[in-house]
Amino acid sequence: MSDALLSPAVGGALWAATAGVGARCARVVRRDPDDRRIPLMGVLGAFVFAAQMINFGIPGTGSSGHLGGGMLLAILLGPHAAFLVMASVLAIQALFFADGGLLALGCNVFNLAFFSSFVAYPLVYRPIAGATPTRARVMIGAAVASVLGLALGSGGVVVETLASGVSSLPPGPFALLVVPVHLAIGLVEGVVTGTIVLALWRARPELAGAVHGGASVPRSVLAGVAAAALVAGGLLSALASDRPDALEWSVASVAGARLPEPPVGGVHALLARIQGRTALLPDYGFDRGAQPGLGGRSPDMAGTSVSGLVGAVLTLGASVLTGAGIRRLRRR
Repeated sequence: MSDALLSPAVGGALWAATAGVGARCARVVRRDPDDRRIPLMGVLGAFVFAAQMINFGIPGTGSSGHLGGGMLLAILLGPHAAFLVMASVLAIQALFFADGGLLALGCNVFNLAFFSSFVAYPLVYRPIAGATPTRARVMIGAAVASVLGLALGSGGVVVETLASGVSSLPPGPFALLVVPVHLAIGLVEGVVTGTIVLALWRARPELAGAVHGGASVPRSVLAGVAAAALVAGGLLSALASDRPDALEWSVASVAGARLPEPPVGGVHALLARIQGRTALLPDYGFDRGAQPGLGGRSPDMAGTSVSGLVGAVLTLGASVLTGAGIRRLRRR
């Protein structure tokens, strides 16, 4: 979400809710005496950042989608660590690449992380996958849970926009566009998530118990995920679809020629100035004056590739530092 859809009251409320959930997650992770999950948090965070840069076209809509990554993180890390890693991913995007507003950061984390980690994962994926997951159970569970998670997240966007009242988007038509298109994205994400989980478990069966501290994550797995993140961020991101993403497309389709703009002055202007100073590669490109492409990103392919690499490394560091900080607090 961009700040143009939100009022300070709604944005601040979701910031508070997200901070509360994040604090709870940190306490739960801190009670875990096993630190072997921290490296996996880092490389998975880098991979999710890179994967989110790869937009794929959605037939019949003129829009594109990308993986959210919430369900993948929840399956491999557990819901509490997954929430913290997703928060790191989205914070890096907002601060250093101006992707998503700072006022909207709480909403974005809540919509992408909370519903996947604490609703779809425990209520859908876990019951379907069962105590002894099979290939079919993992694929079905990942698909259904991913669809539900993204549907709830896109519904959250509609509710937060309506509650803010700063845009003129009609809630009915907006919901009828943004929710169904995210159902299609969720189905693709579910298949990709299930495939990745099965591939990792097939290569290293002991990884299936790593979520609960039952096994350490082999270095070969960490190296493989890190390499995949670099390839996705440095190479595949430059080949992503140039169509507008599903949310941008939905807003443009409903708003027509007059897209919502953030209110002038006040909190919106202050946060926009802060983001303008922290964004090293705004719109994932080198040229700050360049107009973004249809997908909201700079048409500079070299800048996109560099942004993917830089973002993956920054997210890796942020995720590892989060885990290490929690470990230090536990020891104290």
